[in-house]
Amino acid sequence: MNGASALGRAAGRSRLLRVDPVACDGIGMCAHLAPRIIDVDPWGYPVLTGHPLDEADSRRAAMAVAACPRRAMFIEDRPAKIV
Repeated sequence: MNGASALGRAAGRSRLLRVDPVACDGIGMCAHLAPRIIDVDPWGYPVLTGHPLDEADSRRAAMAVAACPRRAMFIEDRPAKIV
């Protein structure tokens, strides 16, 4: 675990993979790169789990974001929910 992710967790933050449905063309490359967190619907558009990313999923999500030809995916840092 690197220092930045440890700091984010300590501060009560989580990382989530997001997709811009307007920008996405449903190519499906992302699902091949991060199959644990991205599935595809019958038309090839990504369906995300919506769960906070752990270290392994975060690396895979970053690969999917970098490979997206439409730049429709991004990783969002958000405050953790207080229950």
